[in-house]
Amino acid sequence: MRPITPYSLTLDEIARAAGAVSSTSAQLLAKIEVSGVTHSDKAVMAGDLFLALPGANFHGAEFAASAQSAGAVAVLTDKVGREIFDGLPVLVVANPREVGAQIAASLYRHPMREIHTIGVTGTNGKTTVTTLLAQLFQAAGRDCGLIGTVETRIGKDRFASARTTPEASDLQALAATMRERHMRHLVMEVSSHAIAQSRMKGSHFSIVGFTNLSQDHLDFHGSMDEYFAAKAKLFTIEYADLGFINIDDSYGAKLFNSAEIPVVSISRDDTKAQWHYVSYEADSLGNQLSLRGTGGVLIEAHTVLRGGYNLDNLAMAVAIACESGVDPVDIANIIPSLTGAEGRLENVSLGQGFSALVDYAHSPSAVENVLKSAQGFTKGRVIAVLGCGGDRDASKRSLMGKALADGADVCIFTSDNPRSEEPEEILNQMVEGVSYSDPSKLIANRRDAIAYAVSLAQSEDCVLILGKGHEKGQEIKGTIHPFDDRLVLAEEIEAKR
Repeated sequence: MRPITPYSLTLDEIARAAGAVSSTSAQLLAKIEVSGVTHSDKAVMAGDLFLALPGANFHGAEFAASAQSAGAVAVLTDKVGREIFDGLPVLVVANPREVGAQIAASLYRHPMREIHTIGVTGTNGKTTVTTLLAQLFQAAGRDCGLIGTVETRIGKDRFASARTTPEASDLQALAATMRERHMRHLVMEVSSHAIAQSRMKGSHFSIVGFTNLSQDHLDFHGSMDEYFAAKAKLFTIEYADLGFINIDDSYGAKLFNSAEIPVVSISRDDTKAQWHYVSYEADSLGNQLSLRGTGGVLIEAHTVLRGGYNLDNLAMAVAIACESGVDPVDIANIIPSLTGAEGRLENVSLGQGFSALVDYAHSPSAVENVLKSAQGFTKGRVIAVLGCGGDRDASKRSLMGKALADGADVCIFTSDNPRSEEPEEILNQMVEGVSYSDPSKLIANRRDAIAYAVSLAQSEDCVLILGKGHEKGQEIKGTIHPFDDRLVLAEEIEAKR
């Protein structure tokens, strides 16, 4: 989505700012106006600068001719891309993704600096924290934009998200559209990939938040140190003014002591933290809580959110909302209506005698936390279904399998999105070194696994389907098949009745 307001820079202005090399004369570059930026040939509009970026499987320059046909007036790429395409004025830079991000921010006049923008990063909890914040702001009468894993929102308008954090050209256009529509706040998830790939260049946040860090994405980052380093970059003066950090997490504590910007501490139980719980007590409907904040603020309320990790998510959302100027009294009145994010401990109820929930947990710590939470509010057995994604960090598979076996009374190992891998091989890695016995099983077909879990459920049990959450498809051998855990779970519950 792009703003209606016209924006433009000459290609000469862009080339000089980027330090780009071009065989086209400066006089001609000065006559070419750029009115948009995109990395996708399918999204090109007349007047666009096409970012021909190097990729894992293809180089973007291979699609530059298509971009030209759609109306692109110039191409920004690297030396490799310049060898591939020669049909428009081409600007050559060493890092087109980073430079393209800065160009997009400049073209749209740095919209994220004109909206109160909040970015949340961490392995788990990003979607819930940002969703809670958006709900808080909207309930307080403040128009808010949201960009995240599940969806993108501009006020009341909603769109499906393609990825957690968009490419910079899309992000800056979205932010400019939100500014144009007078959004007071922009709340967004910031992935480690986006930071490491320079997608965040040109962006700036009023506030950033850090939830936690646990093993994930090591296929991309290589090590936990590199993974942490990517997240920590967000807490520098380049990207943010103020940070909120969960210091109960060991990496959070490390970041709190090393961040380049001013930071505020958040803890569930540490009373020395600037935001901490005075008390919290689980009941059949959620948690009764009392939360102490900076300046002696005390917020008392009941939340329908369950589990300790959701108390952590709520504390961060409340702390940031309070810092953003929302009245603590209003926050206390809003908390009971907060529902959290789609696909996060989402209830599926058709009047059955057991509880049935769907959750996005897809890292070892997330699986451990959600199962611990389920054990806390379940009188009967916790029957859990879990798979691991293909073509992703394989080193976490056995850890996730162990977390499932340790935390569930009945564990059912199945497929997630196998992608190009064989489901059986992924399952073998999941159960390596894991001990389990009947009625726990390996069932490669995900629908069959969910059906089996439902067939076992008795009164007061909890059926918990983990890994895909809000997703509405399952990717197998390059094809995405319709598959929504919530729908499938509901269908199997209905079939049992």
